Amino acid sequence: MTSEGEVRVHRRSRLWGGGAVLLLLLLLAVPIVLHFMQRMHDQLRLDFEASLAGGDERVPGEVFAGTLAAIVEHELDAPFGWRPNDIVVWGPGIWADNNSNRQLGIIQTVRETTRVLRDNLTKVSATEYDQNLVDADTKLRNDEYKLWFPSAENRFGEGAAALRRYVEGLTSSPQTSKPMNRRNVELIRLFQTWTDLLGSAHANLYAQDVSFFETDDQFYHAQGMAHVMAHIARAIELEYGPELRERATVLQLLEQVERSLSRAATLKPLIVLDSSPDGLFANHRRNLDVFIVDGRQLMYSIRDELEK
Repeated sequence: MTSEGEVRVHRRSRLWGGGAVLLLLLLLAVPIVLHFMQRMHDQLRLDFEASLAGGDERVPGEVFAGTLAAIVEHELDAPFGWRPNDIVVWGPGIWADNNSNRQLGIIQTVRETTRVLRDNLTKVSATEYDQNLVDADTKLRNDEYKLWFPSAENRFGEGAAALRRYVEGLTSSPQTSKPMNRRNVELIRLFQTWTDLLGSAHANLYAQDVSFFETDDQFYHAQGMAHVMAHIARAIELEYGPELRERATVLQLLEQVERSLSRAATLKPLIVLDSSPDGLFANHRRNLDVFIVDGRQLMYSIRDELEK
């Protein structure tokens, strides 16, 4: 006969076994859930068709600045919000770090794009800076890792609000914001900035001897850059449409930039693998780099066309 003590031991072992199985299932389920949540989050749907309704009557700068604001707001309004300053689980370098590193790439590119909008696309020679864009640029440069006093979320939200005020000032009477000048020479500055950023991303994606823990960090950081540029490329098509109607080549190149970088921004493997080029498994950094390099080379072609 089985003693009472043996029964208790048997029950305890069953409980421990069931708990271990449950923990294993949880550990397997969490990455899968995060994977599909990330795929949904990566899709930022902007109503560019509504922007087209104004035709040439749109004030230059509305679509460009509005798109920048929407990109920032999308990250802040996500279910888990701004990740890089989180100290538990979600931060970069910890467990669920994919979106954290993607957001770091996004804010880096938003900052540089806003700077060019302030310094070049809306300013000519010794004219004054647009104050809303100065405010936006300042707030968006807050420490992305800062948890409070002030938090990154707070400052980035204020930066997006300043971009929205800039858009409102374009259509106010009297006009209080400086419209984009839509000069080719200034637009070239933006593509110079972007090609520099993509050059850095390419170097990281193509680097050798990257540790297992850095592979996905570099992958998602580059994705964040591509995400911003793909949407702003579409905004440029609308903003510069009147000037580029006679330059079909530039418009075609812009469309190709948008396609390549949109693909880069939405690649989402379940696990980022880093196999050798002739290995059995994928090398996702190199796969992403194909689209990054293509977008960068297309931008060089755009610069050449604009300089003619």
